[in-house]
Amino acid sequence: MTFVMKAAAAAGLLALGACGGNADDKAADNIEAAAENQADTLEAQADNSQNEQAEDALEDHADAVRENGHDLAEKADDNDDARVEQQAANQM
Repeated sequence: MTFVMKAAAAAGLLALGACGGNADDKAADNIEAAAENQADTLEAQADNSQNEQAEDALEDHADAVRENGHDLAEKADDNDDARVEQQAANQM
């Protein structure tokens, strides 16, 4: 019976850990929002470009920024580490 209670308690702790609501979740949201804003700015620059090669390069860069932001947000959330937000700010 003690084993069952310990197992239930451990399962409860694991479930609470997966719920989120921690600083790492907010950091992940902030990272994705910052990346999205930067990518939107790059796309606006691409739309205003008169040079097709520059436009393509800016759009590719915007895609890379979004992908990097997504990856860093996942890293913050997966590692439960809000400090990744500062690392992301330094990389962007």
